[in-house]
Amino acid sequence: MEGGAIRRTALTVCLIPVCQAAHAGGDVDMAAADSVGNVTRSEALNEVVVTATRIPKTLKNVPVLTRVITAKEIARADATDIRELLTHEMPGLEFGYAMSQETTLSMNGFGGNAVLFLVDGERPSGETMDNPDYSRLNLSGVGRVEIVKGAASAVYGANAVGGVVNLISKEPTEPWRLDLDSRYDAFGAGWRNGIKLGLNRWRVTSSTSVQLRTAGTVRLTDAFDTESKIHAVYGGRTLNARERLTFRAARGIRLTAKGGYFERTSERDNYADLYNGYDGGIRAAFPAGDAGRLELAYNFDRYDKSRSVAGKRTHDHDYSNRQNTVHLLYSVTAARAAITVGADGTHDYLKSYQFADGKRHRQLTADAFAELDWSPLPRLNVVAGVRNDYFSASRLNALTARCAALLKLSPVSVRASYAGGFRAPTLKEMHMCFDMAGIQMIYGNPDLKPERSHNFILSLERGGRTGGIMPSGAYSVNLSCSYSYYDSRITTTDYPEKTTDIPAVVYTNERGIRVAGIDLNARYTAACGASAAISYNYLRVAGNTVESQFTQPRPHSATWRLDYDRRITPAYSVYAALTGRYLSRPDSQLPTDGAYSIWRFTARQRFRSGISLNVTVDNIFNYRPKVYYWNSAPVTGVSWSRAYR
Repeated sequence: MEGGAIRRTALTVCLIPVCQAAHAGGDVDMAAADSVGNVTRSEALNEVVVTATRIPKTLKNVPVLTRVITAKEIARADATDIRELLTHEMPGLEFGYAMSQETTLSMNGFGGNAVLFLVDGERPSGETMDNPDYSRLNLSGVGRVEIVKGAASAVYGANAVGGVVNLISKEPTEPWRLDLDSRYDAFGAGWRNGIKLGLNRWRVTSSTSVQLRTAGTVRLTDAFDTESKIHAVYGGRTLNARERLTFRAARGIRLTAKGGYFERTSERDNYADLYNGYDGGIRAAFPAGDAGRLELAYNFDRYDKSRSVAGKRTHDHDYSNRQNTVHLLYSVTAARAAITVGADGTHDYLKSYQFADGKRHRQLTADAFAELDWSPLPRLNVVAGVRNDYFSASRLNALTARCAALLKLSPVSVRASYAGGFRAPTLKEMHMCFDMAGIQMIYGNPDLKPERSHNFILSLERGGRTGGIMPSGAYSVNLSCSYSYYDSRITTTDYPEKTTDIPAVVYTNERGIRVAGIDLNARYTAACGASAAISYNYLRVAGNTVESQFTQPRPHSATWRLDYDRRITPAYSVYAALTGRYLSRPDSQLPTDGAYSIWRFTARQRFRSGISLNVTVDNIFNYRPKVYYWNSAPVTGVSWSRAYR
């Protein structure tokens, strides 16, 4: 469903013919076909992550606060794109609507333009209403999602002020594996059909995925409801196709090539918006000296938008963003330390209907960075980094630094970090000249300064084994506190040199905002196959803020899950889960939705033959907003599915 943040109900049928050579008999077939089982905290802690630091580390040894959503959790959620997954897995985060019903993000008080989304470490091109196209961030073939909270500009540069979300591809491990899946969603009569082929032979791995989604328009309210801001969730068609090929040569040399195609059509009442994306790249990694490693990479990404009326392209909403990026990374390790240095260069081209006379603008960005990963004591790890970025369009240099430490005091681990963040003004913010349907004129400002922030995080984590009747149960509790001061915020203000009869605004810098938050996460897994998890987020935003009808942070939010996973026989197992999400009323003077919670129930059956069947009932307590605002849940009550095989 395009534009929506909450999936309603679905039936998923997964057909997984598994390789006979890799699974000869016994219970191995069942284990291979089962991609959903319980995720214990110990499994997650041993997951190797790469986003928080430039050196791959296990999650339990990363000093930067990081959340990992594993492959099992992704399969369990049965999410299609990153919006669906994050909505149900993380509090403090909310997707809503903007004008033209494009999706916007509010994450820990920051908007979508302050949160960096990556695919295998590469940022996608294009944006709509200051957000990437989340439909393009498809989860087919994704092995895990790594989320770094807080600023990461010292590692990733601009747009990493509020955090980083990195989708990591899954490497095939079997000689061959074919996955077919189909999901029917009663909301909008939507279908999702996909195919994935994984190969791992000799020194070559290949991962190919194709997914097609279709959905019809759903009317939320009638046109006479003047209080509601949205009246329908528009349907359409989305196609995602990706290929990733890796060759492992002798002596530790690794070559990776990838490519992708994206196509989306969003059907409106009297027109259709068309979106296309193309990307490709190659990466080479090889040893450099006795303890060093060198990586070289090139990536190309293009994202286009246009509008069609009665089947004909109008050319009045043409948009094209193209990025060419090169990377250089060198790392060397010693007994207690690792040093990483690198540099990146990007050529950014943008043509937009929001520029005067259809002009095109270009920008060259270059950066250099260094990071030290040091363990002076067995229980102490420190990571410190510095980075400088240069932007040709604004002739700006931005220097940022980060320092994080992890101290293990059994049974408690303490993490503390400081990170400087920045966001450079975009080409759109500097050069915009746009008549917004006669409502107002919006002008860019080439003299904008970069946004800057200072971010502090302190977290305590305890995990271990429980006693009593379930001595084999595992649990973990994590409490974190964060504070950010966000300065030189880029926003709009009244244009003093108005030259038109309609209101006019111009981009400008203003004093920033202060964001404080508390996160509490607790998990428990019992030996019988039952588990429970709850996450709570408190958020307070203060300072010189500008009210927005699109980004309205909520002070309190929570997610929870109760589930049970059991193998009944060697050939058959079941999984059931009750999950929920609560959001309090936003702190806003604008008309907005009140507090609400949405619950859903999922049941899954898995068979030795490789077939699995999912049935999900969403919004089981029949919540429906009285008025549909920009941030309202786009639901119409309880929804259920019909099974087709």
